[in-house]
Amino acid sequence: MMEAMVCEAPHRPLRPVRRDLPVPRPEELLIEIAACGVCRTDLHVADGDIAARYPVVPGHEIVGRVSAIGAAVQGFAIGNRVGVPWLGHSCGQCRYCRDGQENLCDAPEFTGCTRDGGFASHMVADARFCFAIPAAFGDIEAAPLLCAGLIGWRALRLAGEGRSIGLYGFGAAAHILAQIAVWQGRSVHGFTRPGDEEGQAFARSLGCCWAGGSDTLPPEPLDAALLFAPVGALVPAALKAVRKGGRVVCAGIHMSDIPAFPYADLWGERSILSVANLTREDGTSFFDVAVRAGVRTVTRSFPLNRANEAMAMLRDGRIEGAAVLVPPSRSS
Repeated sequence: MMEAMVCEAPHRPLRPVRRDLPVPRPEELLIEIAACGVCRTDLHVADGDIAARYPVVPGHEIVGRVSAIGAAVQGFAIGNRVGVPWLGHSCGQCRYCRDGQENLCDAPEFTGCTRDGGFASHMVADARFCFAIPAAFGDIEAAPLLCAGLIGWRALRLAGEGRSIGLYGFGAAAHILAQIAVWQGRSVHGFTRPGDEEGQAFARSLGCCWAGGSDTLPPEPLDAALLFAPVGALVPAALKAVRKGGRVVCAGIHMSDIPAFPYADLWGERSILSVANLTREDGTSFFDVAVRAGVRTVTRSFPLNRANEAMAMLRDGRIEGAAVLVPPSRSS
């Protein structure tokens, strides 16, 4: 039997259930879950902000070990430690998949959204979309890397090679990306909710050269601003903070509406970009960099049956770093 926390419909608390263990299809792995991060996208699934298949088991920052292997799977063995990210499957046939842009696939499947995810003791995952987890990271430490790290890494790459960058919304993704950007030799500016002195101190402790509220301007113009908070009003604020030719990268899968702003704030060849999902290449390149940069995640772990509490604390901004759920067999 397996245990899981299920989202049955938007705006309803997750409900604990017990089910028979799923049987992996030929291309799938059965994974015993060791840890699963709690991501803001899980809140969007629970709130109905993004299209999901209900009922669904949320969670897409998954670390576990292979306990059964489908007949067509190659490259994995029983007991291997693997990570499962947001992109759970792509069609391989649409123009985007053929062009190496599987993150834009026309018929994708998303872990914890359109296929069951990691708020559980076990899950099945398409082996082709699973990653080996470097030994440098423990199970709980590695979980936030599977989305906060991966999507953040894609956002950082889209930001370009600029020296001065800003990170708006200093949560799970920003606290990982700050370490990588500092290791790359960039000047990193952390933006938190106005008045969040603890969050600003946390940003400075990770190497940020400056930290302040999102309602203030940094001490120097930014080459790029990365937005991890799902707040559309931050887009005009970030545009005011970037130099001419600068980029504003919106890294969330969902964001509130962007308010009107003067064209003058965009003029000067500033640009606004969005990040959509991830590719498998993002994963392999990110884990290589994360090991070399010596990334260390700050986590707060919760037993699986306290998933609703973890999500509430994340919603209220009461998590420093990342929240991680641990199934009973691992937390005992």
